Amino acid sequence: MPSNKKEEIIFGLMMVLGMVSIMFAYNATLEGLWEEMTLVRGFAQFALTFIVAFIMEAFVVGTTARKIALKLPYNKSKKFNNIIAISTCMVIGMVSVMSVYGLISKIATSGIEGTLLSNYTNLLLLNFVVAYPAQLLIVGPVARYILTNFVKPSNNAVQL
Repeated sequence: MPSNKKEEIIFGLMMVLGMVSIMFAYNATLEGLWEEMTLVRGFAQFALTFIVAFIMEAFVVGTTARKIALKLPYNKSKKFNNIIAISTCMVIGMVSVMSVYGLISKIATSGIEGTLLSNYTNLLLLNFVVAYPAQLLIVGPVARYILTNFVKPSNNAVQL
């Protein structure tokens, strides 16, 4: 886990990049957008989504999720429990926020049928079932591995 502000920013960037990549591909597939999306349009949408997600993670969801996770009743002496609690709170928060972003994007590009609430609930559930396992099984472990094996050693070498 990150131990200073620099590591926290790098870790956050890795997590957001991984999750946005997976969720962008998933949602584009759900909406059938791959055939009509140009490379430039796809990159622009990905970049905007990445920026929004990073801002939300860094300034809104991340701090709130950590505070909530650390208040939950579980054995905090085990690193694995901390990872699960924080990851769960992060996914719930980020899926909630980014589903609003996705709904706004969908309204702006193709419109929606039905109520906002039903569309949001549907999008929230569809995103959660992919985001939670992706976070726990792919993005989180890869980001922690990179942080532990590549970022932290270079920080230690600089400080010597």
